[in-house]
Amino acid sequence: MPGLESLRPDHAPALLAFERENRAWFAASVPDRGDAYFEEFEERHRALLDEQETGAILFHVLVGDDGEILGRFNLVDVADGSAELGYRVARKAAGRGVATAGVREVCRLAAQVHGLRTIRAATTLDNAGSRAVLARTGFVPVREETFDGRPGLSYVLDLGGSFGRERSGTES
Repeated sequence: MPGLESLRPDHAPALLAFERENRAWFAASVPDRGDAYFEEFEERHRALLDEQETGAILFHVLVGDDGEILGRFNLVDVADGSAELGYRVARKAAGRGVATAGVREVCRLAAQVHGLRTIRAATTLDNAGSRAVLARTGFVPVREETFDGRPGLSYVLDLGGSFGRERSGTES
């Protein structure tokens, strides 16, 4: 069964494979990372892990039983009890509830482990799958925006709801 893990140095080969195998799939709904991302992957991975040590970003990967990465679930711009959510799921895992489960888990961790109170997210209007995941996980649309020339929505999730209740129920 896949599990959500904090990003580590040893995830690098599987993460690069995930990004390469799904590059065209991702580019259909979000801007492509560009060739430099892949050419400089190792340096970038190390730099992101260093930044993660500061607590300003929290990267997670969804790892399958065979060690293959099936998704990324990232919290960036972590400050003042809030963060921005970004996620992507492998094409072969799409439509199976993987994104919804991963977003729920990263939100639980955000509230219970990292003490965050709100999470922001955004997606384009033509990304129906992402909009559905955000709706299923309790995100509320707050404003219309444009992303790389494409209409979209910004969302917010108040973690004080069910995530906060779970937290208080586990502390003793």
